[in-house]
Amino acid sequence: MPAPKGNGRNSRKVAPAKNHIIASLHSNHQAYFVGTENQRQLRAINALLTRPMPREHLDSIAGCSNAPELIAELRRRGLDVPCERIKFTDRDGKPCRPGVYSLTLSDRRKIYRWLAKRGAGNRG
Repeated sequence: MPAPKGNGRNSRKVAPAKNHIIASLHSNHQAYFVGTENQRQLRAINALLTRPMPREHLDSIAGCSNAPELIAELRRRGLDVPCERIKFTDRDGKPCRPGVYSLTLSDRRKIYRWLAKRGAGNRG
């Protein structure tokens, strides 16, 4: 069998790899939230229980400078925390698409279940 020409990128389809990544992301979906003791994560959860929030506000409230990584860790712990891209105009009048994080109803249930097990009467 001859070796593929070039770098081999065109010799195989990319779609199955994408589907594999998407499937593995969905297989990480947990039926529960494992919880956290991290103060930044607790502040972010408390804020998101109040309302959806753009990244910049979440940075400020949680006390971090990388809210996307903070959200990624909450996702690894069992929450979905979707990010909706909204249409916005920046201060220079240019269109942009910032993300707004929110909790799903399932996320809220997971958090409240975790809080009940934790024995905490408050949200953070």
